[in-house]
Amino acid sequence: MDVSEEFVGRTMVQVITEKYDLDNFPYCRGPGTGVVVLTSPQSSPVKGQLNLPRILVLDSCGITQAGDETEVATFCAHVVELDLSNNHLKDWGEVLKIVSNVPKLDFLNLSMNPLSGSLLEPDATEPFMELRRLVLNNTHVSWEVLHTLTREIPKLEELFLCLNEYHSVEVSDATCPSLQLLHISDNRLQDWAEVRKFGLMYPGLQTLILANNKLMSIEEPQDSLARLFPKLRCINLHNTGLGSWEDIERLSMFPKLQEVKVMGVPLLQSYSTTERRSLVVAQLPAVTLLNGSVVTSGEREDAERFFVRYYVDCPENERPKRYQTLVAQYGQLEPLADVDLRPESTVLVDVRCDEQVVERLNVQLEQSVADLKRVLRHIAKLPGNKMRVYHVAAGMGPQELKHGGRALHSYQMRDGDEIVVVPKDL
Repeated sequence: MDVSEEFVGRTMVQVITEKYDLDNFPYCRGPGTGVVVLTSPQSSPVKGQLNLPRILVLDSCGITQAGDETEVATFCAHVVELDLSNNHLKDWGEVLKIVSNVPKLDFLNLSMNPLSGSLLEPDATEPFMELRRLVLNNTHVSWEVLHTLTREIPKLEELFLCLNEYHSVEVSDATCPSLQLLHISDNRLQDWAEVRKFGLMYPGLQTLILANNKLMSIEEPQDSLARLFPKLRCINLHNTGLGSWEDIERLSMFPKLQEVKVMGVPLLQSYSTTERRSLVVAQLPAVTLLNGSVVTSGEREDAERFFVRYYVDCPENERPKRYQTLVAQYGQLEPLADVDLRPESTVLVDVRCDEQVVERLNVQLEQSVADLKRVLRHIAKLPGNKMRVYHVAAGMGPQELKHGGRALHSYQMRDGDEIVVVPKDL
């Protein structure tokens, strides 16, 4: 497509007849292909047959208008999913011309179409009645239009509103009880007072994706959270602004919550990977999936015991509420001994030549055998290719260091061991 075509715009009918011509989209036989063969209308610029899938993808095609509605109806009678993302539809009137001629439409993607300046009349929404999934990412569609849609689409289950630069949420005077998933990541929501409005409008919500919003806290009494989100099973808070353990604790107040995603938040930045997961798992007793990983019963017990030990030395007024519950379950556990299990990086060994200790050497264990031999050349006064080098550990026989590329730490060297250098000709 050249620039002039894109500027002038194209109809959906034009795009269909070009993209699904027999030469471009060969007919596929067999179950599950989702392809049907239709005879194109007499007025169609392409005669013969068109091969149209039930899932129709027309993204980034420069579409500005529906085109002849009779042709849309003929081409799309069987279509259940329609992707019109990244086109130039800016009038809901044109969208209605399309949708009203796709009677089986279940999924509609209008992402990245400039729809922010267009209104949708409530009495014009009947064509959306069968829709279950609607994607309006980066359309900057107004809350007024959104409420018109959610109020008039009785089967709507999934709504995608990412990248719309929403700072606030306008409450609708009517709920949408059918909505189960709201994906509203990458907006500008900061205050919990705005997020809680979703609970008022969508009482059946099961999944709430808030990733990449700068939500600063979750400020809500326990009984109110339970009423607002009675069916919420999954919440995604990746890269939000949560900075308090009280926010994590409040997540446990959602009565049905099973899955939590909470990475990249300020609260967890100062903890190690193990500490983060253990402390979050211990705070959320009903969660079975954390950041995409299953929480097993064994991991939960380990995390809860870790939690008790972690806070045992904290002042009582700084301990989370969960602490007393877990102490009642596991008892007053003592802190684990601080054992450093990291391998030694250096050891002090005796270098023996001619059956005498000639030097005490500090050996870097990440070095290779070849590196050690270069050092020993100057101590033993022998070229590297004229010496044999042995490692002798206490109570063990000598082990020759033959392989120049092998790391010294693989020989399990310890302080007090010996390195014996013998000329090769002996």
